[in-house]
Amino acid sequence: MNDDFFAAPPFKADEALVNLKRQLRDLKLAERGSGFELRGKRVVELMIESGAIQLRLARRLVLAPEWDRLSLKSAAEVRKTLDEIKKRLARWEHEE
Repeated sequence: MNDDFFAAPPFKADEALVNLKRQLRDLKLAERGSGFELRGKRVVELMIESGAIQLRLARRLVLAPEWDRLSLKSAAEVRKTLDEIKKRLARWEHEE
């Protein structure tokens, strides 16, 4: 049997980055340069490196945040990270 039948399609970081940026704009985040802001505070930074999306995600909504660093190498990791971003946005809205 051919084991490639069940293999996931290759990850295309360029296409995934475009889709991720669109989804972040849909969450009402303002795109500024290589990152996104909420109420003037940087919450996400993105770049492509070595065929993966390198992402920094703020731990808290502050002017000078501490960052969680993630390397997204598959569509599943992108979806999981987007879910985490949504959770943090909801938490930040509740804290305000």
